[in-house]
Amino acid sequence: MPTPSRAGGPGTPVGPEPTGDGPAAAGARDLPAAVLWDMDGTVVDTEPLWNASQRRLVEDAGGRWTTGLAHSLVGQALDHGARLLQEAGVRLGVGEIIEHTMADVVAGVRRSVPWRPGARELLAALQAAGVPGALVTMSHAPLARVVAECVPAGSLAFLVTGDMVVHGKPHPEPYATAVEVMARRVPGLTAADCVAVEDSLPGLESAAAAGVPVVAVPHVMPLPADPRWETWPTLAGRTPADLARAARRLGAGTGRAPAALSGGAGGRTP
Repeated sequence: MPTPSRAGGPGTPVGPEPTGDGPAAAGARDLPAAVLWDMDGTVVDTEPLWNASQRRLVEDAGGRWTTGLAHSLVGQALDHGARLLQEAGVRLGVGEIIEHTMADVVAGVRRSVPWRPGARELLAALQAAGVPGALVTMSHAPLARVVAECVPAGSLAFLVTGDMVVHGKPHPEPYATAVEVMARRVPGLTAADCVAVEDSLPGLESAAAAGVPVVAVPHVMPLPADPRWETWPTLAGRTPADLARAARRLGAGTGRAPAALSGGAGGRTP
């Protein structure tokens, strides 16, 4: 189980420093100032890998795997998910469950990266346009780094992972942390100048609570309509300008500040 010192602090860099011109210049070019990406189910389709590993643990322990259990794990912090697996009969510690399942998913991604439709292309288009990006995921750093190594070069500047924060999604801390880190790199940036991309309700709630306009791209589960986000059926065919327009429709440029962090941005030790 990674500790804060091994995982790195929130905003662990994985690419070059962002060189964006700031919110005003980005807006003039019909671009978002920064894009904050969820990972599992949004950039890569790792949910089948997670489910296969989790199901094996439950069934090996004599428990019953159900669709309801699978759905309850989507988008959640890994320590929360591990406790749900314990309730389903898995007789391992929280850290052991996380290590076991994450090792299975890392191996699966290394065999073949399961890109979600349009995600890789949109990452590349944003990088070519000079729009900085970051990964905001409840997966832990070892898996996030593997995915970050596979995205188009320069499309992600840093990671905020589940083992780098105290409160996981749906708490605003992951996205509020990402905004704070990005704001140190992009002059004048606020939460409302960014746009997040998410596939799960906990992720949507986290981004919205942090004041970040968010695009919902449903995958495993349908997502409710809500004025705090805009729903797209897919990222395929979408452009950086589409993200900018969605952010404006959702209230970008209103000057809203990121939600205050409760308890600081330390590392979680499940």
